[in-house]
Amino acid sequence: MTTTADVSTETFDSLDPATGDVVGTYPVNTAEQVDETVEKARVAAEWWSGLTYDERGQRLRAFAGVIARRMAQLADVIHLETGKPHSDAQLEAALALDHIAWASKNSKKVLGRKSVSSGLIMSDHSASVEYLPLGVIGVIGPWNYPVFTPLGSITYALAAGNAVVFKPSEYTPGVGAWLVNAFAQVVPEAPVLQLITGFGATGEALCRSGVNKIAFTGSAATGRRVMHACADTLTPVIIEGGGKDALIVDADADIKKAADAAVWGGLANAGQTCVGVERVYVHQDVYDEFITAVTELAEPIRAGGDADAKIGAMTMPSQPDVVRRHITDALERGGRAILGGLGSVGERFVQPTILVDVPEDSIANTEETFGPTLTIAKVRDMDEAVKLTNNSKYALGSTVFSKKRGKELAHRIRSGMTAVNSVISFAAIPSLPFGGIGDSGFGRIHGADGLREFTYAKAVASRRMPGLMNLTSFGRTASNDKAVITLANVLHGRG
Repeated sequence: MTTTADVSTETFDSLDPATGDVVGTYPVNTAEQVDETVEKARVAAEWWSGLTYDERGQRLRAFAGVIARRMAQLADVIHLETGKPHSDAQLEAALALDHIAWASKNSKKVLGRKSVSSGLIMSDHSASVEYLPLGVIGVIGPWNYPVFTPLGSITYALAAGNAVVFKPSEYTPGVGAWLVNAFAQVVPEAPVLQLITGFGATGEALCRSGVNKIAFTGSAATGRRVMHACADTLTPVIIEGGGKDALIVDADADIKKAADAAVWGGLANAGQTCVGVERVYVHQDVYDEFITAVTELAEPIRAGGDADAKIGAMTMPSQPDVVRRHITDALERGGRAILGGLGSVGERFVQPTILVDVPEDSIANTEETFGPTLTIAKVRDMDEAVKLTNNSKYALGSTVFSKKRGKELAHRIRSGMTAVNSVISFAAIPSLPFGGIGDSGFGRIHGADGLREFTYAKAVASRRMPGLMNLTSFGRTASNDKAVITLANVLHGRG
């Protein structure tokens, strides 16, 4: 898929990570071009925000229809640019459709004007609150889930009445172009969703362009640079900065299901999942059984570029080196590879690796690996499992397998999201907020919280009857003051 490069003299190639072949050529947009794009978005935002919630919702559902009907084509572009299997690419696109539908149907309910109580002292006033669009939102997307993740910001920002300028990862510009072109088919009147492409400098230009908010997904280190660039203009940000998610297995867990969740959560998408499983803590009573089950499930799984391979290439050329470094540290510090190992790390593909007896302070347990690896540790009880899970600078997602104590343990884990007796399920439920704390970032996409992230609260107090007491005036009388004191004691004195 190739775009014309008539807006910039400099271009870059999008490559198939499995082969190195060029699959598209895109412009490196300059700061001036980014500013021009944002200005166009401001005009488009005025028109778009003037539509009703229902009118915007109809167009968003039409956008979902285009994606659904052309899903095979979109999956081809995802496959070519990320290396993930077609089936995984289709699953990613399909899961995004529920979020588009939810945002389009619930935006009015969540954001529309609502009356609220004015209280006894201010009973001569009516009070209301509504959530209004910020204007133009800049979205900087990741390469690992180039449809599902950015649409979690784009869709909710659009449903709230904003225009969006989207910078996809330099590894997946073709996916970004496909989405923007598809949206333009259903909203041809104005450039409500626009594309910019390039590298870090283009992203920095977007941060400094005067957009009303930035939604960023990527590493914590890049997130800090985004915040620094946004600070000069006091541009607010949403940061989703990755994770080091743990799965804990209680003694009463269904071991087969827990093992299946660990293997899929850790190895799917070649382990390149921000909420994927990277650490596993297993109760000592079922540890051996769990290890056997995980090994049996993981052994047949193979990375490759053919149709039979369950996992694909590493999307970023530098990522195999990161995986190699983490495995090396684990092994040199006493860890053992019960599947895979250093020999599993190739130039483009990394085969599954399962590590045990890895010290907790090894970088294999402390830093985000983003590869098809798992570390598995034996614990005395769930108190130890929770303590080790929480001993991380990351706090994005987590998983608990337990028949009796699942929700209790989930409540004790310091993370933005937890799945109980399933894995990563929270991401597929549109009504749930998605995001983390610590080095995993802040702010939320998805759900009602995700809609409100792209708005500001507008409060209105309106006098609805002759004033009972004129409190906000120098004409306030001694009897007014006495009445206020009396009411205050009646309402709050017993407290």
